[in-house]
Amino acid sequence: MNALGAGLLLPDWPAPARVAACVTTRAGGVSTGPYAGLNLGDHVGDDPHAVASNREWLSALYGIRPAWLKQVHGVAVAQASPGTPVEADASWSSTPGIACAVMTADCLPVLFCDRAGTRVAAAHAGWRGLANGVLEATVAHLARPPEQLLAWLGPAIGPRQFEVGAEVRSAFLVRHAEAEAAFVPGQATGVPGQTKFIADIYALARIRLASVGVTAVYGGGLCTIEDTRFYSYRRANITGRFASLVWLSP
Repeated sequence: MNALGAGLLLPDWPAPARVAACVTTRAGGVSTGPYAGLNLGDHVGDDPHAVASNREWLSALYGIRPAWLKQVHGVAVAQASPGTPVEADASWSSTPGIACAVMTADCLPVLFCDRAGTRVAAAHAGWRGLANGVLEATVAHLARPPEQLLAWLGPAIGPRQFEVGAEVRSAFLVRHAEAEAAFVPGQATGVPGQTKFIADIYALARIRLASVGVTAVYGGGLCTIEDTRFYSYRRANITGRFASLVWLSP
C-alpha cells in the first residue's frame, strides 16, 4: 500500500487505470476527543457537523460522490447511490464518480473491480458478514466471470490480535473445512469448555473468495489494532471510523 498526502493510502493492486481507490486514516479532519482526526462515521457519537465536514473534504478532494451505507453486519448488497444511506454491507457501481464506500474500525473492508474497468464494489466484512457470505454476494452482484475480478483486502484486525470464541470457528468450518488453518488456539480462559482462538480474517476472506472463483486477491497486510493510524474499536470502544472507497474515474 502506498502513502498519499493528507494521510490517505492507495491500495497496491493491478487495477485498470480507470479504477481509483483510497483508504483514509485518522490523519487530517476536524473531529476531536476520542474521534480526533478524519472520522467519517456518523453513528458513533461524534459531532455531526465535524463528520459532515470530514466527508465534504474527502468528496471535494477527489471530486466524487460517496455512497455511504447503514452497515448492519449482514450480506445485503446495494447499487451505490449517494443520498440517504441504505441498509446494506456492500455496494457496487458502474457509474463514474460514484464511490462505493465502507466504514470500518477492525472489520475487514474489501474492494473489488473487474479487469475491464467497468464495475467496482466495496464490502464490509466483519466475522458475521464474512461467515454468512457477504463477499460471495458482492461477487454475484458484480455480474462478471470471477476470473475477471480483482479483490483487495484493506486494513483490519490482524492475525495476532483477532481473538474469537469457538462459535466463530464453527461458523466458518461448517462451510469450508480448510478454514481450520486460519485458527490457532488462544490463551486458556480458565473456564471449563470455553476455548478461545486467534483468527486470521485475511486467510478466511481468501478462502471465501476462492470458493467462488476469485483468486486475484491482494492486500491484507495492515492491522488496525497495532497500527495507530487507524481507528480500532477493540483498542478503544469509543472511536471513529475510517473508510475504504473505490470508484470509476470519468
